[in-house]
Amino acid sequence: MKKIIAVFLLCLVVRIGFSQDDKQKVERACLDYIEGFYEGDTAKLIKCLKPTLYKIGFWKNKTSGNYDPDGQMTYRQALDYAKNELEKKNFAKPGAPKKVVVLDVMDSIASAKVTGWWGYDYILLSKQNDKWMIEEVLWKGPLKQ
Repeated sequence: MKKIIAVFLLCLVVRIGFSQDDKQKVERACLDYIEGFYEGDTAKLIKCLKPTLYKIGFWKNKTSGNYDPDGQMTYRQALDYAKNELEKKNFAKPGAPKKVVVLDVMDSIASAKVTGWWGYDYILLSKQNDKWMIEEVLWKGPLKQ
């Protein structure tokens, strides 16, 4: 009986260890996402975004107060946006929010909430070959003050 309990506890510890490792990798992918946009670093975006990225969002209309669709951003547009930020030296202000909350991690899928200067992003990731990549982003802005 002691051996069974010991094996069970060992399996539990190993599973928790893998979960923590995956959680850290998901968090790192999300930080690469924010930092890629904040720093104009296309290498960070390439590292974390799937080429099939699907990103859509809503921006608050100042006149109506409604959140209106703001179109889709493709992988190519994300890289172009970051490149433009770098060329114009239009970086995020010091102290701009950069928060990642990992919501759930499973074997091959995960979700997270990212808070950046623009607002809130809900991110869906997939794991392939031990690498977490962002598949989809649904966002809303601006950030509540």
